Amino acid sequence: MKFTDADLLPLSALQHYIYCPRQCALIHVEQQWIENRYTAEGRAQHDRVDRPEHETRDGIRTEYAVLLRSLRLGLIGKADAIEFHPNLKSEISDLKSPGRVFPVEHKRGRPKPTHCDWVQLCAQAICLEETMGVEIKEGAIFYGTSRRRQNVEFSSELRKETEQTAAALHALIQNGKTPPAEYNKKKCDACSLLEICMPQKQKPVFDYLKEVLDS
Repeated sequence: MKFTDADLLPLSALQHYIYCPRQCALIHVEQQWIENRYTAEGRAQHDRVDRPEHETRDGIRTEYAVLLRSLRLGLIGKADAIEFHPNLKSEISDLKSPGRVFPVEHKRGRPKPTHCDWVQLCAQAICLEETMGVEIKEGAIFYGTSRRRQNVEFSSELRKETEQTAAALHALIQNGKTPPAEYNKKKCDACSLLEICMPQKQKPVFDYLKEVLDS
């Protein structure tokens, strides 16, 4: 299946979907959004790389805020940074070749227990492959807390997970319904939409009555 420009969804919604399908629907179906400390810190970090500029250091050219699109996955968005590493065989390589293309995503905090950051980065690589006609084997995620990069290999398993997540995201948006809440203390307490979602107030009646009787 090939999507049209009118069907394209934000690439960042992949991370929202993996973190919580309900959060994803609240943001992308119901258009709900509230800033909290975590989102503000993330936005501040992205502001540093969200300008379409470029620089070259040690022979590596870096482009910032690169527009991305994939009609195969039905996604559109921006890459924080794309590095173009010189080809090691530059003496005999095609002069028109961009060299090794290496996407870098900037995130606040630390590496997450799920693959949501990996999937988002892999989707960026697929967009670049589709646009540039190159093969991208790996990229990196720069985490603000540790100030270190985590390299990510775009394996066949990760590519499959990325494609499946994109398909599930489109199905969620097309359905137009927000999934019911499932309270997870660690996730929910850190979510900026906690006050809108109110997961603890949407428990099944049986669970609510059990809590009342046990108290």
